[in-house]
Amino acid sequence: MSMRSAPPNHGPGPDNVAGRDTTDMKPFIPKRLEGLTFGFLVSGMMSFMVSGIATAMTVGIAPGFIGLWMGAWLPSWAMAFPAILVVAPLVRRILARIVIAR
Repeated sequence: MSMRSAPPNHGPGPDNVAGRDTTDMKPFIPKRLEGLTFGFLVSGMMSFMVSGIATAMTVGIAPGFIGLWMGAWLPSWAMAFPAILVVAPLVRRILARIVIAR
């Protein structure tokens, strides 16, 4: 017989972000804006990560890195957002042809 204890609490999790209970969060974006919101969030997150990596590889983690990163991220996001709005429907069509429906 194995005695298992509960996992330790390591701080905020998906249901407790910064001490706030997020389980009561109410949806606030209309369904008609779901695709636009998806593109906004994905492009923001991806451009944030990619520009951070590219900036670090170019200049290293040095004084002023955050300012350089943010200076690279904002124009990157401005390009990524409309790009994903154009590319996402194309990718969905490609996936509809190559994914087995089960």
